[in-house]
Amino acid sequence: MQQTEQSQKEVILTQNPALKERKLRLRWLLAISSLPLFGIITAFGIAPQTATQNIAISTIVENIALPEISAPLVSENLESQNYWQADQVRRDDTLASLMARLNIQNDEALEFLRRNPDASALASQLRPGRAIQAQVNADGALLKLQYQLSSTSTLTIERTDSGYQAKTGEPSLEVHNVLKTAEIRSSLFAATDAADIPDSIAIQMAEIFSSDIDFHSDLRKGDRFAVIYEAKYDNGHLVNTGQVVAAEFTNQGKTYKAVMYRDPAGKVAYYTPEGKSRHKSFLRSPLEFTRISSGFTMGRFHPILQRMRAHKGVDLAAPIGTRIKAPADGVVKFVGVKSGYGNVIYLQHTGGVTTVYGHLSRFASGLRNGMKVSQGDIIGFVGMTGMATGPHLHYEFQLNGVHRDPLKVALPAAQPIAPQYLSDFRTRSANLTAQLQLLSASTLAALD
Repeated sequence: MQQTEQSQKEVILTQNPALKERKLRLRWLLAISSLPLFGIITAFGIAPQTATQNIAISTIVENIALPEISAPLVSENLESQNYWQADQVRRDDTLASLMARLNIQNDEALEFLRRNPDASALASQLRPGRAIQAQVNADGALLKLQYQLSSTSTLTIERTDSGYQAKTGEPSLEVHNVLKTAEIRSSLFAATDAADIPDSIAIQMAEIFSSDIDFHSDLRKGDRFAVIYEAKYDNGHLVNTGQVVAAEFTNQGKTYKAVMYRDPAGKVAYYTPEGKSRHKSFLRSPLEFTRISSGFTMGRFHPILQRMRAHKGVDLAAPIGTRIKAPADGVVKFVGVKSGYGNVIYLQHTGGVTTVYGHLSRFASGLRNGMKVSQGDIIGFVGMTGMATGPHLHYEFQLNGVHRDPLKVALPAAQPIAPQYLSDFRTRSANLTAQLQLLSASTLAALD
């Protein structure tokens, strides 16, 4: 037993030197393989210092020829450095504070703005939000000024060789088309308000489609419309809206379309995309909102004369001052006073038609005999002059001198677009109709 243990110890002892030698060999290999890494680290550690110590520093001076400047950097004529400055009138502005903000410093201009009768409109009509722009030179001398007095009037002040001059005129406006669409939830005006469409455009649409849609009773929730209308801008500021250019209205599942056409004479009318007129030759009623207080009859008890008498027209009850529109194009045959009619207007139309308007409170400004009027023009205002017991319009319709019931007579057919304008209209109509279809399609896609 003891011999066995002794022999094992001898074996272990004889193996130990070999083991030690193997371990020593591994350590040397590890040390040798690590030398490149230590070298890199050392290089990073000492290279910067070593490099800076060994670089020789020297100063070199060299003459460089500069190019000649053909023009002075600063203009010799400072007055040629003119610039425009645009601003808006603020709530607490005075003429002095506004001129200071526009950098207008010459006394001659300030005195002109205060004393000239036309230029003084600037100081008396400072309204917050209105646009103003001025051109001045480097010395602060006013060269030109433009101020928006109203949506249709601009004040222009300009320096000339003989001094400053002021004039008032229509602004030079940029016209752009605006495309909008909306859906009826409760009323037309509620829909246009939600879509940020001006009331004037809503009123125009109601008039354009009035022969097909009664906007008081026919509208339904879910009806839709698309409209293209003119917007007028002055230096990027919206001044006002113009006319409807094209419109599409879907009411109770049926779609109506209208396209505006302005002929070379400047007359505006609305047609279907095919060229049929959307205007009736005659409006059925010359009043927008009314009720019939007395109809057309050959035998009526007259409330003032207290006897039976023919009533050869209709009485349309309305408040005093209600506007009266010409139902069709025509010429003023008579405007003045006639016994029982009081203030009365006779209009002569084509096709042997004459219309009469009695008991007016007053006439439209400037209305005179022989004057031409267009359909929709305001000719007078409801009253109760002459033999009348209350405010109303007495309206007559005569065909070749024979009285007819205005509410039942067959109205003349409207004329389509003139043949000489048809080709131009079709080109315009195709473009606008495509825009309306694209606008409607994008709206339906957004709803889906």
